[in-house]
Amino acid sequence: MPDIMPGYPGEQIFMPTSFLEIVELPDGRIELRRAEDEGSLVTLDFSEDAKAFLQGQHVEVAKAMLSVGVQMAGRLAEGEPEKDDGPRVLH
Repeated sequence: MPDIMPGYPGEQIFMPTSFLEIVELPDGRIELRRAEDEGSLVTLDFSEDAKAFLQGQHVEVAKAMLSVGVQMAGRLAEGEPEKDDGPRVLH
């Protein structure tokens, strides 16, 4: 059974009908999923080089990345339009 990582103190992540949890899998990948489901919504897999660069703080970085992603998804679900003023560079 993978370890469930706690979220930020006082922060709860909601989807319309369920709670979400962030889990570190035995192979080191980090997964976002519904608390009552084993299926993955998002999986992050940091390379060994990235983990070394982050000095072992990759779990904290993953929590921040997933938290911002869930917040953005919530805004989009509420109808807040994404700013689209031209081409976007993803890097």
